[in-house]
Amino acid sequence: MSAPLWSPSKSNNPALIKLNELAKAKDYSELHKWSIDNPDQFWRFIATDSEVVGNLGETTISGAGFFRTEFFPDAKLNVVDTLLKGDPSQIVITEISESGTRRTFTRGEVSKRATQVARSLINLGVVEGDVVAACVANTAEVVCFALGALKIGAIFSSTSADFGAATVLDRFQQISPKVLLVTTDYGYNGKEIDCLEKIDEIVSGLPSLLKVIAIGSKPSPYLSFENWVSSCDGSEEISVKGSFNRPGFILFSSGTTGKPKCIVHSAAGVLLKTLSEQRYHLDIRGGDKVFYFTTCGWMMWNWLVASLATGAGIVLFDGNPMYPAPERLFDIAEAEELTFLGVSAKYIDSIRKSELAPKNSHNLSNLRTIASTGSPLSHEGFTYIYESVAPTVHLASISGGTDICGCFMLGWPELPVFAGQIQVPALGMDVQVLNADGTQTKPGDKGELVCANTFPSAPLFFWGDTENEKYIASYFDKFSDIWTHGDFVEPTRESGFIMHGRSDATLNVAGVRIGTAEIYRITEEFEEVLESLAVAQKWESDTRVVLFLKLKLGSELTTDLSDQIKQALKKKASPRHVPALILQAPDFPRTKSGKLVELAVTRAVNKEPIDNLGALANPDSLEWFKDLNL
Repeated sequence: MSAPLWSPSKSNNPALIKLNELAKAKDYSELHKWSIDNPDQFWRFIATDSEVVGNLGETTISGAGFFRTEFFPDAKLNVVDTLLKGDPSQIVITEISESGTRRTFTRGEVSKRATQVARSLINLGVVEGDVVAACVANTAEVVCFALGALKIGAIFSSTSADFGAATVLDRFQQISPKVLLVTTDYGYNGKEIDCLEKIDEIVSGLPSLLKVIAIGSKPSPYLSFENWVSSCDGSEEISVKGSFNRPGFILFSSGTTGKPKCIVHSAAGVLLKTLSEQRYHLDIRGGDKVFYFTTCGWMMWNWLVASLATGAGIVLFDGNPMYPAPERLFDIAEAEELTFLGVSAKYIDSIRKSELAPKNSHNLSNLRTIASTGSPLSHEGFTYIYESVAPTVHLASISGGTDICGCFMLGWPELPVFAGQIQVPALGMDVQVLNADGTQTKPGDKGELVCANTFPSAPLFFWGDTENEKYIASYFDKFSDIWTHGDFVEPTRESGFIMHGRSDATLNVAGVRIGTAEIYRITEEFEEVLESLAVAQKWESDTRVVLFLKLKLGSELTTDLSDQIKQALKKKASPRHVPALILQAPDFPRTKSGKLVELAVTRAVNKEPIDNLGALANPDSLEWFKDLNL
């Protein structure tokens, strides 16, 4: 067993203590098994201990299987009542723009604004079950807009303001929103971005719209958010109660292989799952300050907003996290006295390569937890956090997805942290790693990540998928009634997990499956290498691995560097990990949330058509790959 990077003291979190006492568990393994074996007790405990507001009914779970199970079938509640419970004078939203403008909002102010939004939506004719949407920067108005929609039982869906018109329409044309909130302009990397031309195109492509509401500083022909809500009284509370399974959110798959899937979630299901993660796994408590770097086009925005239910305040940031300097987020962490800092693995890798050492320059004494997600966090990334950022913090690598608006695997504050490993499977989730024949893998062997039981944040359905055909094809084709997520994972002897990338992007070399993350971990140890991307190219009735490297400014892929990388892969991984070709690329395609799109490069290299380029943040980057003659 390898040495841990961090070992905890016994937690003093009251929520954790109560849960361990209920389960009579001696360790996490026993607690996790209890949560799976006793789902009725577990999920009701999460709801009652978290003081979820509403009538939960007598029954916790009815039915069996993913398509027949219903949580709290007799419940009548509205999630906003839970999200906004507590002291009305507590500051619960702090908004910071890239330019440094800071605004704060108390719970009372947010509640009033949300009620004004709810009344304004009703005045427009929006009713329970209608869809409202937002193409926006990450501001407090968006949170209030979403809460107001949920108050009346409407369904909320959002994309980021940096999405192109075609990409937005690919999503919103499928769900026909009645009201659209837009950002007229936003700041990024020191520049002001004008959105008006794009907004006009989006609006003209959505005939379902009754009204367009605008936020931002640029004058527009659309009604401003302030003027819209000010016409309604926010003093008289409104809360339309509904079932636990009432749709509340529509999230979208990245859409890199066709039009995005419109994934419909129960707001209550997402709330309950998030509470189980935040209050127990990630030690978020009432009065905490929670930050996750995210846009409104990523599920982590929904996850962040849901943390209001813990009694914590949330901190919003819109802009480039590396502008005007790489330490920007640590400036925020210090100034706002954050207890929880959430970022992407890519961000950690970027600041590591910039040799930033926040532990020497910033006071991070309030910080208990740093979370990382979006892609696998490298061994070096883990070590860097403890050596250069915060030696005493709980570093929680978390993994899940838009599909479940939550996590399959994440941290546990009472267990040690090992480099490269996600600590534990999520409570209430029967997470397993399976071979192709359905048998469980042994520690050290890789396989498919699955979940063998259902959970509250499983999608209700895909919008427009009346017979659940797309839903079943997405997750249940490989194993009947077992959720197969599409991640290539290795269980460890320390009872954790190592992520090896998406299973649909794994490389098959001489019959052996290799996760791309296995290659990236080694290649990105080289100082010259900023990023790596490996694909399988069809070659002489077989496949061969081609490795592309994005290098630091001023670096070149010399024969010597290429040979060093091949030797490192051979020595530290295996001869099968050594690519047939290594090439320097100018840039890699990525989704709007920053994830590398390996499949798009694979298709380009193999001269295959690439669907839905609008889902990419930088589709022009693919031209270089298409022009290659390998």
